[in-house]
Amino acid sequence: MLCTLDGEISKLPLPEAFLDFLKENGLDPSVYSAADSTPRYIRLKTGNEADLEEIEAELKCKLEKVVWLSGFYSLPPDIKIATSMAYKQGKIYGIDAASGAAVSALNISAGDHVLDLCAAPGAKLCMILDIIGDSGSVTGVDVARHRLAACRTLLQKYALGDRCRLFVADGTTFSLAPLRLLLDPGSCNSVLQEKDDTFREWTSRIPWKERKRAVKARENAASKAIVRSEHPELIFYGRRSGIVGLTKEEIYQSVCNSEVSSSGYDKVLVDAECTHDGSIKHIQKFENWGWTTLQRRVLDPERTDSVTNLQVT
Repeated sequence: MLCTLDGEISKLPLPEAFLDFLKENGLDPSVYSAADSTPRYIRLKTGNEADLEEIEAELKCKLEKVVWLSGFYSLPPDIKIATSMAYKQGKIYGIDAASGAAVSALNISAGDHVLDLCAAPGAKLCMILDIIGDSGSVTGVDVARHRLAACRTLLQKYALGDRCRLFVADGTTFSLAPLRLLLDPGSCNSVLQEKDDTFREWTSRIPWKERKRAVKARENAASKAIVRSEHPELIFYGRRSGIVGLTKEEIYQSVCNSEVSSSGYDKVLVDAECTHDGSIKHIQKFENWGWTTLQRRVLDPERTDSVTNLQVT
């Protein structure tokens, strides 16, 4: 069934409840069928500005600079970037402008210690790391382990994880401070005297026995009705993140209230749920995912109330 509002026709069979929402807010539903005119966005990784013309030549299109969002460019929706060398080499990455605006609002400076409490799937995390450069740190936290693993993949792909650490944890209770002392200019983790129980440089090539133990531990945890981990699960850390050379006890040491002002994070991002979830491009995906999914994920009052409570928390 085609949906209409004030004589305008949308090609998408939008649910009645969503149409009512659009009408209440004076929005034309036909914009959701305009896939051929809605631009997509990319961010040019810092240091690759001189390659812009070469990237345009490869993509065979003109990249339009987004004047209000540093490093962002729009391009036609039919242009595929995943097969381009610029994308494969990590010079550009896809990120919605709305997500970029959320990061921009933090006004991050080089050297800041930033906490991203809803880090997955990782585009904003990459942007933050790109901004801080060769000083400061970023700590990414997400409650979903598989989604945080996608973050880890992006960090490695774009070579941006040097000053990042990722924890699987509930953001409402996460309380680990940044490891500032080991991140000061001129310090180097490699000069620390290693003990048998210290963390060495992170590698994705985990020994088979260690993988087996981790799988068994997760299976045991899943079999329990209530699981309370002693510490957040550390699933990635960069060479300059302050982890290398420390023991587990040192990483998870608590910070007393009097030290928070001097040892806490400079900026905290809580984008829950992701800013781009209301975008035209995102809503269009529900045509393939199923409109009942839109009803459950976007329109259900109980769920939206829970999201509101999560954001407040």
